[in-house]
Amino acid sequence: MLQLILFDLDGTLVDTAPDLGLALNMQRERHGLPPLSQEVIRPYASHGSRGLLSVGFGLSPDDTGFMQMREEYLSLYDEVFTHSPKLFPEVPELLSALEDRNLRWGVVTNKPGRFTSPLLKAIGLDRRACCVISGDDAERPKPYPDTLLMAMHKAGVQPEHCLYIGDAERDIQAARAADMTSVIALYGYLDETDRPQDWNADASINTPLELLRLIPERCAASGS
Repeated sequence: MLQLILFDLDGTLVDTAPDLGLALNMQRERHGLPPLSQEVIRPYASHGSRGLLSVGFGLSPDDTGFMQMREEYLSLYDEVFTHSPKLFPEVPELLSALEDRNLRWGVVTNKPGRFTSPLLKAIGLDRRACCVISGDDAERPKPYPDTLLMAMHKAGVQPEHCLYIGDAERDIQAARAADMTSVIALYGYLDETDRPQDWNADASINTPLELLRLIPERCAASGS
């Protein structure tokens, strides 16, 4: 019996790419570089500062100066991260449908906690989620299962009663490592190099409301 739906944040629940891209272009301007288009930036939005600094500056975590650039980026993002976040189309209807079925839902993201809670508050979801776990709440973020296990523990739910949906390979890896059902959000920030068919997820969806077809009606009014 399914009791808990956990969502990745960026690229799955909320479209944050415009603000992530705005901060990156602010940083590029600071370093004398022209702005990148949103079309170029968007596929990297689910990969956090690592992906954004890769497309914006050709940097990897092993490069000298990466951490300094990461802190600079996060400082700039801090100025704009609640500028224009919005729920993906159909997400409001999906969350209402889950709540109508007495199914609890929560958020597990690699986003630092300093952004997660204010962002959820800005879009009015902070009091609806039964649990919110950020990337720095555990020693190891996704693709390790630690943050998902924390969410299940907080909700008092066993893995076999939980589903996790995300748009990045590390989301599916973390869900599989936590022994819970995994679902790919194909409407998210996948890029042309991603091969979701090779991620070994349990299912995939093209739109948020398609998730409902994976949830048996017997879960309705089941509670926890």
